[in-house]
Amino acid sequence: MDFKRSVTRDPSGFVLLSDYVPGIVQEIRYFSTYNFIGDRIDGYEEPVALLTKEAARALKAVANEVNSQGFRLKVFDAYRPACAVRHFVLWGIEDLDLRMKPYFYPDLEKQELFNRGYIAKQSSHSRGSAVDLTLLDMKTGKEVDMGSPFDLFSEKSHPDSKEVSDEQYENRMFLQKAMVRNGFLPLDCEWWHFVLADEPYPDVYFEFPVSSEYLKK
Repeated sequence: MDFKRSVTRDPSGFVLLSDYVPGIVQEIRYFSTYNFIGDRIDGYEEPVALLTKEAARALKAVANEVNSQGFRLKVFDAYRPACAVRHFVLWGIEDLDLRMKPYFYPDLEKQELFNRGYIAKQSSHSRGSAVDLTLLDMKTGKEVDMGSPFDLFSEKSHPDSKEVSDEQYENRMFLQKAMVRNGFLPLDCEWWHFVLADEPYPDVYFEFPVSSEYLKK
């Protein structure tokens, strides 16, 4: 068996993130049509974040740390079914669909999104321990200024980009350091993306839908 391509529909190691981190803000973009494709993504049946128990525990520690300093976590994506990744890949082949280009990849061609690592043909999200997130300022209720929005596929979104201000860079590093201290690893091309370093299913890609009901089966 090729364990690197092992796929399962067993959700027993997963939890609803909101059960572990009460008060976490969720804006699950791939359930909506406001994403780089412009349609709801296959496999997203409910706008909820699911994660492995281990990743959820680690994220709770992050939330406690940033809460004490006046911030909350806001999650854009967590577990992503393998069928959603296939949706991304098929969209990449369809050259005529450029609806969302001005908003999410204004300076790149679609194929470059794969070549440069912004979209993977096998995603760490499908292993259940990756999360895309930002910070909310508890005083203002607004997102902290990170210099570029979630899923802007651009060098400006690299964590160490020179195209952002010193304050925006410091905001990115504040989030990154909190995540790293609590067991996550950053990605070099997206300031919002983190994967649990000691992920429980490093060689398994999950296929069940994003649904709280499915976890109860």
